[in-house]
Amino acid sequence: MWGAGAGGGLPQPVPARPFDTRGSHNGAVNDEYDDRDAAELRHVLVLPDRDAAEEVAEALVERYALDEEPQLVRDALAGEDDAEDAQWLVVVEDPDSRLVPGELHDFVAEWDGWREAE
Repeated sequence: MWGAGAGGGLPQPVPARPFDTRGSHNGAVNDEYDDRDAAELRHVLVLPDRDAAEEVAEALVERYALDEEPQLVRDALAGEDDAEDAQWLVVVEDPDSRLVPGELHDFVAEWDGWREAE
């Protein structure tokens, strides 16, 4: 920080006050992630087409009582412009790590899909 200089001269540095850490808590960061990677808070399921992705998203909400609707994302294959050559991703947020990756893999396999390993 800078303060006004004596007699209107150049600004002079103002000594910083020591940071008071008493009573501070960094829980918002530490508690939320609980030593987990962000990837563990999200599952990406890959489906062959949009219809399958929509069905999986609906079935996930019903079966696992999800708090948030899964997101559907079109994933065009590299070098392909045709809409037929696209995979669809179903992105499921899982902040409480309630969903078991192996179960999701088996579940989505019913629609010829898989759970993307992070």
